[in-house]
Amino acid sequence: MAESLGLESGVVRIAEYDARWPQLFISERQRILDQCSALGLRLEHIGGTSIPGMCAKPVVDIVAGRRHDTSTEACAAALNYAGYEHRGERGVAGREFFPRGQPRKYHLHLVEDGGALWRDYLAFRDHLRTHAETARSFADLKRVLAARFPHDREAYLNAKSPHVQDILALARAKR
Repeated sequence: MAESLGLESGVVRIAEYDARWPQLFISERQRILDQCSALGLRLEHIGGTSIPGMCAKPVVDIVAGRRHDTSTEACAAALNYAGYEHRGERGVAGREFFPRGQPRKYHLHLVEDGGALWRDYLAFRDHLRTHAETARSFADLKRVLAARFPHDREAYLNAKSPHVQDILALARAKR
């Protein structure tokens, strides 16, 4: 299988959906579980690559649910052994961020299993999976913003954020 992932630092790029993305997640999930089995992490595919038909940055996003009795430090050490680099919260309280690959191919978001961030990540994903018109509109917005901000990730994220919050509010209302 030819690699369909990879995003250079400082670049905003959107790729059209690649049907191989779910299998790449499954393979990476198994690799993480094999190397970090003692942690008891729960792993889910999130982000644009997890939504059939959705364009996305060519990076697989993974949310890792950490048991409340497992320390962030223990997780960080094990994930580092598995090739992930711990970058801290990166502006999201309660989440620890871990990229892997050069160029980046995987982003792991470590949160408390079952906590508010865990529920929000899955609710957002599931809402877009089940609401095709919302997913199409969001995909169109991502394409426009990536074209407008090809080298300004912060501006891209800031412009996208109100739309993400609107979708998340809809998803939360259905829980």
